[in-house]
Amino acid sequence: MGRYKKHWFTLIGLCIVMFSLLGYFGADIYRSAPPIPAQVVTDNGKALFTQDDILDGQTAWQSVGGMQLGSIWGHGAYQAPDWTADWLHRELMAWLDLAAKAQYGKPYAELAAGPQGALRAELKAEYRGDGVDAQNRLVVSERRAQAMAQTADYYQRLFSADPSLQKSREHFAMKEDTLPSAERRQQLTHFFFWTAWAASAERPNSHVTYTNNWPHEPLIDNVPSSENVVWSVVSVVVLLAGIGFLVWGWSFLGKHDEAEPVAPARDPLMRFALTPSQRALGKYLFLVVGLFIFQVFIGGFTAHYTVEGQRFYGIDVSQWFPYALTRTWHIQAALFWIATGFLAVGLFLAPIINGGRDPRFQKLGVDILFWALVIVCVGSFIGNYLAIAQVLPPEWNFWLGHQGYEFVDLGRLWQILKWVGILFWLVLMLRGVMPALFKKSGEDKNLLALLTASVGAIGLFYGAGLFYGERTNLSVMEYWRWWVVHLWVEGFFEVFATTALAFVFSSMGLVSRSMATSASLASASLFLLGGIPGTFHHLYFAGTTTPVMAVGAAFSALEVVPLIVLGHEAWEQWRLKTRAPWMENLKWPLLAFVTVAFWNMLGAGVFGFMINPPISLYYIQGLNTTPVHAHAALFGVYGFLALGFTLLVLRYIRPNLVFNERLMKTAFWGLNGGLVLMITTSLLPIGIMQFSASVSEGLWWARSETFMQQPLLQTLRWVRTYGDVVFIVGALAMAWQVVLGVFQRDATDVPQGRLQGAAS
Repeated sequence: MGRYKKHWFTLIGLCIVMFSLLGYFGADIYRSAPPIPAQVVTDNGKALFTQDDILDGQTAWQSVGGMQLGSIWGHGAYQAPDWTADWLHRELMAWLDLAAKAQYGKPYAELAAGPQGALRAELKAEYRGDGVDAQNRLVVSERRAQAMAQTADYYQRLFSADPSLQKSREHFAMKEDTLPSAERRQQLTHFFFWTAWAASAERPNSHVTYTNNWPHEPLIDNVPSSENVVWSVVSVVVLLAGIGFLVWGWSFLGKHDEAEPVAPARDPLMRFALTPSQRALGKYLFLVVGLFIFQVFIGGFTAHYTVEGQRFYGIDVSQWFPYALTRTWHIQAALFWIATGFLAVGLFLAPIINGGRDPRFQKLGVDILFWALVIVCVGSFIGNYLAIAQVLPPEWNFWLGHQGYEFVDLGRLWQILKWVGILFWLVLMLRGVMPALFKKSGEDKNLLALLTASVGAIGLFYGAGLFYGERTNLSVMEYWRWWVVHLWVEGFFEVFATTALAFVFSSMGLVSRSMATSASLASASLFLLGGIPGTFHHLYFAGTTTPVMAVGAAFSALEVVPLIVLGHEAWEQWRLKTRAPWMENLKWPLLAFVTVAFWNMLGAGVFGFMINPPISLYYIQGLNTTPVHAHAALFGVYGFLALGFTLLVLRYIRPNLVFNERLMKTAFWGLNGGLVLMITTSLLPIGIMQFSASVSEGLWWARSETFMQQPLLQTLRWVRTYGDVVFIVGALAMAWQVVLGVFQRDATDVPQGRLQGAAS
């Protein structure tokens, strides 16, 4: 540790404390998850359905795409309704009509304000008071049972091929006969009911529902709780305090007087003879851009479903490639190509760290890993298709088809194989890193140690996605899902990227090793301080208790803090271009990294905090404000980072490569301009209009068929096409540049001499 002892103790201490919080309140999620009743019965003893029926409904929901077709508890896709909010409102209105006809002889809508108010008071008392008894039974009134049956009938017809609801299916981007089995459609309604019950029934000894009063539903006074408001205010205060302390610490504690090292006359990394494993990385880069282009085109295809729910410019394609499938592929392809870009840069660095040599059989390992990635990609895509087409037997769906959960949609078998592949990458990395790490040379190895730790975390933490099963309680499942989506991606990938870049720039002699080490350790501490317990900000309304909301709101506000100074970081990175003439050859990878800093600030910082305070997320969870953050952060940050790594590796494995300025300018401005247009002309305006509707009427209205099919919203969805086209042009230019580089034949790629001890 040496001179960095304080940095290391700070990082290790923070990790211990933050993971303790994550684990302690994770155990609370297990204890306090909404119960799944053993039986649902009427007050006269009539059995309606059982726990197994609800769980069978959960598996049926998974098989049609789950979160890729509408959403549950606000998590999922945005074209179809949020099934929780929609079911709840439909059942409440059915109950009010039944009660009005029984007591006043006319529909609820025809009653005067006084009788309507009296019925709503009865409605609230019944629904918020319906909890499970000591025998784990949920007892409902005969009237509620009738309302449930009416609501279930609508959903059974909606998920079938009933011609009376064909227009609704088109508006929701659902294919005809989404769930062919009548038995499974009935089970599906039981699951939808349970999610709505958890959103309306108060926890024992509490004044809020199992979902912290989400969704907004005025009929039963589902409104933000006092705790929601308090912790929203606290999150803003924490953010301001964090920014203040960061600026103070950076200004007064940072070492700004350290002289910059003299840049070498020649790029040190170009003095290496390419190893066989590095030469083999070209196919990884080809896979990156191949999946990237597929993801971009399937994304545009999916976006078009928001205006023509079953057709692509008049051609009915939904029976073969429905919205749920194309959105699944769109998201999964993104995760695959971004991960491949990260894996490629790691495999490129491993021989450099090892003194310019491949460990024994390293190339074979690199080749095996590549084909394993291809098999997992293709296998999971085929499984997704067979599941949503309802070809797979129900008992095979979770393992081979579609898990139903956004970002971890791939079947469990493919998920396991993906983790095995990541562990294999970890082994390949450690074979190159460990000899250098333990070599007695007297060199400062703190940065290398941090890089090793981040590599290990990436390899191990993806396994968190295996801690839930097909029939796991939804709250528990969400806890582990966000370990993967938030902690693995936004936490440890961020640390790896920061450390890898610091290692590259210090190895080039552009940044001192001490400065790179200090900055990386400090950045890792800042990222993980908010990032680890900040996982809970995804779980405010996922069947969790108030303490989970409190921890998530307070600590996730700190995630924004390091992003505030990324403008300075971007300038510092761009300034490296002038440090040596040969840096001009790295202009475009460097610009990609500068772009990452910008989108990290805007997409992850501004748009992320926009939906972070509980009071904000209460109203906008599940609206188009979420994909504003998702597109700006996932592509703007991790996408550009992966593309930057791709260009960086390409530049070194093809030493004679000269980037085509015209292609790269088209790529750079097309990708950035297209992303800006996509957000500002469509996603954000639609999200703001939905936000207003959610506040005034309720989430059910903001996601309803009537609201979403307004002419203005239809126009805004069409307008998105312009941004999509600009983005596609940029993506094609980027891909073509990489393809030209990968297949370029160099006259020589063996430089004169070899730089020994690159880890120094």
